[in-house]
Amino acid sequence: MFLQSGPAMVIAACQAGILGSFPSPNARTVEQLDQWLNEISSVVNPQNDAAWAVNLMMHRSNTRRFDDLELAARYEAPLIISALGSPREAVETVHSYGGKVYADVINSEFARKALDSGVDGLVLVAAGAGGHTGQLSGFAFVEEVRQFWDGDIVLGGGISSGRGIRAAEILGATYAYMGTSFIATSESMADQRYKDMVVAASTKDITCSDAITGVKANWLRESLQQAGYDPDNMPAAGAIDVIKAASDTKRWRDIWAAGQGVGNVDKVQPIAALVDQLESEYKEACAA
Repeated sequence: MFLQSGPAMVIAACQAGILGSFPSPNARTVEQLDQWLNEISSVVNPQNDAAWAVNLMMHRSNTRRFDDLELAARYEAPLIISALGSPREAVETVHSYGGKVYADVINSEFARKALDSGVDGLVLVAAGAGGHTGQLSGFAFVEEVRQFWDGDIVLGGGISSGRGIRAAEILGATYAYMGTSFIATSESMADQRYKDMVVAASTKDITCSDAITGVKANWLRESLQQAGYDPDNMPAAGAIDVIKAASDTKRWRDIWAAGQGVGNVDKVQPIAALVDQLESEYKEACAA
């Protein structure tokens, strides 16, 4: 949900009963991040609402990562999700106030390294995820990781319905990770054209490329064309630079990510309505 999720989305998700999160670079400055964290922690009631999380890009190009971590610790973010780098530098800080750290991983090697660093859970980013994506099938990925880890697993990649959530659970995942469906919500910071493109798209409209961010990611083909790219002949891998990506508003105004579950998104709706829909589908799948 790079540049799409902010306080409104996080608060709406938590109040609807699901964990809401956002990447810290979505706040353009450390000062704005402070404001966002203050708003979220002031509104979300841990007695009635679900927990919230901050996604920290731990790549060395993110020169803000330690400042963002310090702020997250000050507001005692219940969960930190580390991505694009080792979570090791965050674990001690987050554990010091009783928070948890989950690590985004795209293969079993990274999963083992994350566990060695002391994380509390793993987010398995499988093939089909929107934005930065893995290349492994979720079926194979969960089975392999369950051979050496019996703790929390979050499975992401193409999940866009309550049926998909139930399937992830049956596979052995503890939780399901969803993003694309939430782009097309009222509380999303996405441009209305982006939301409309997500609603209109299907799997044929997704292109996987590392040309934009230096990491394999799934993009909406039409948005690549709008930005002057040929989706069938993408350039070589770009350089990973978290801060530059977050500040390059022109680039991200035109290039939009989405996962392979995009074909199941058929309207723009409030997060509360989407969660009700997911819950209904999940219950039907459990009863089947």
